[in-house]
Amino acid sequence: MSPTDSRFERRLNKILEHATDVFYERGYEGASMRDLSRATGMSLAGLYYYFESKEKLLYLIQKHTFTTIIEQLRNRLREEQDSGARVRIFILNHLEYFLANQKAMKVLSHEDDVLKNGFGAEIAAIKREYYKICRGLLEELKAQSDVEFDTRIAVLSLFGMMNWIYTWHHPRTDADAESLAQQMGDIFLHGLTCGTNGRAKTSKSLKSGN
Repeated sequence: MSPTDSRFERRLNKILEHATDVFYERGYEGASMRDLSRATGMSLAGLYYYFESKEKLLYLIQKHTFTTIIEQLRNRLREEQDSGARVRIFILNHLEYFLANQKAMKVLSHEDDVLKNGFGAEIAAIKREYYKICRGLLEELKAQSDVEFDTRIAVLSLFGMMNWIYTWHHPRTDADAESLAQQMGDIFLHGLTCGTNGRAKTSKSLKSGN
């Protein structure tokens, strides 16, 4: 990446950060391009020139968020082969990003169905990729650990456990991402192994993330 590209990426990330603040405070429908112009420090004409609409900004926020999460996850999974530990890595990666970017997470959760046409289709494809990664990790777990469960229900249950953390997590009183990931991993993996016909099936990979 050239110095010019690097400066552009930093500038774009800062614009998206300010746009996220606006959508967080006002909601997508309540935010105007003029609000976004003031927050980003760009002229209204300049904002329209580069982004043409607030939908484009929301699309870029969502694309940046999901691609960053997926890239970080793939890097973390590369060196780990144990299926239980890989599920725990998925949980930790998700929670770390969510807790570090709670405003963006609220915007993404509340404005999930705003994007239409090409923007919506592209973000939906990225989300499907993320879902498929999680599903693949749980299929690996089934194969390695001799446990049986409905993979789709397990994936959606895990996302349900993780995605709303921004609504209740308080940094001063609640545990950090690493501790929460350990606890959620314990609850989730124990539920998979003990929830199948009442039979507890255990393995080394389910008992610890090490």
